[in-house]
Amino acid sequence: MATSLGQAATPGKVLGSIALQARRGLGVRGALAVAGVLVLLLAVTRAITGADDLTSSGSTGAALRLAVPILLAGLAGLWAERAGVVNIGLEGMMVLGTWSGAYVALDHGPWAGILAGIVGGALGGLLHAVATVTFGVDHIVSGVALNLLGPGVARFLSALLFTGRQGGGVTQSPQVPQPPVFTVPGLSSGLLSVEKHHWFLVSDVAGIAGGAVTNISWITVIALLLVPFTVAVLWFTPFGLRLRSCGENPYAAESLGVNVYLYKYVAVVCSGGFAGLAGAFLSLVASNYYREDQTGGRGFIGLAAMIFGNWRPGGLAAGAGLFGYTDALQLRQGETSVHALLLGAGLALVLFAGTLLWRRQRVAGGVVLGIGLAVLALYQFTGSIPQQFTSATPYVTTLLVLALASQRLRMPAADGQTYRRGSSS
Repeated sequence: MATSLGQAATPGKVLGSIALQARRGLGVRGALAVAGVLVLLLAVTRAITGADDLTSSGSTGAALRLAVPILLAGLAGLWAERAGVVNIGLEGMMVLGTWSGAYVALDHGPWAGILAGIVGGALGGLLHAVATVTFGVDHIVSGVALNLLGPGVARFLSALLFTGRQGGGVTQSPQVPQPPVFTVPGLSSGLLSVEKHHWFLVSDVAGIAGGAVTNISWITVIALLLVPFTVAVLWFTPFGLRLRSCGENPYAAESLGVNVYLYKYVAVVCSGGFAGLAGAFLSLVASNYYREDQTGGRGFIGLAAMIFGNWRPGGLAAGAGLFGYTDALQLRQGETSVHALLLGAGLALVLFAGTLLWRRQRVAGGVVLGIGLAVLALYQFTGSIPQQFTSATPYVTTLLVLALASQRLRMPAADGQTYRRGSSS
């Protein structure tokens, strides 16, 4: 793809070539099949180990809350990088969103705070766009600067505006109102009732579904809807096709009349808005106040989820869900659930190795099989997991999955390159 866009393709074929990417990937049926296999593996693991929290409604609800900021940060990175702008300044933009959301929510309510968080992040995105798109500053340098600037601005404004207010100070805001939550009547209680019977697979599915319809914030629903929204806009509209062409070959897009500067600006400002919404979620939904260092590196984890998803919204959502799930397990039951998860991970690796060997990928299949058997042996010959490893489980899981998926990754061809109108690539 990169060769055809950068060298062999004529400008007239560029947009059509990029459009073909929408047909590549796992597809809806494949994604549903993978999800079904994973649920079955979790059910088998729960039945063998007795670790009911693996598929409980409580774990699902906690996983959703922990995954949403990662998902939004990943979508933020996706929008920017699909237009050819690397955005590692997501952490700083999220900080601006956490502070702006909390400050405005104090006096004007949670929904105004959510909008303020989006605006705060978008301003950070605008600054990044000015630096990288207009002045040609190295994208990494600009992103690092934003990651330093965001916390500094938030601390200065906190000292100015939160100090002296009850519960507020230099490092935190007073308590703020939270957006409403909802439970689907009838469905939630029915699913939770089935979950309590601990029937194989049936109760597991009920527990997972029950957590998704019980005490859910409306902001969580909005965040989840942004995934199909991103797919629809970037892959099935002329606007999205032009935006992605700027990330693949901006000079070919320019020759077809695309205003590359405008599309890059729109993409990076939208990226900042997504990051700001992720920050506002942390200060208004995940908690009820702004706190210094509240983002906890989630901007960088969002970028990892984006890479895991191969710069696609569906895979990104899966990566965010994986991190949220493992984080929820280590927070709820810690050593017990994480130790049980070793069995499920080992079974999944053995199954994956079988598919590789069936496809005659003997070397890769042998390596994965060896890792899977080692994980199963670790489960068999240990009774618990050290607390230090338990706390690091989400990060270790993310790194392992990224390593396994790295051979199939393909970033936008012109990602991170400086574009100048009228120049040749």
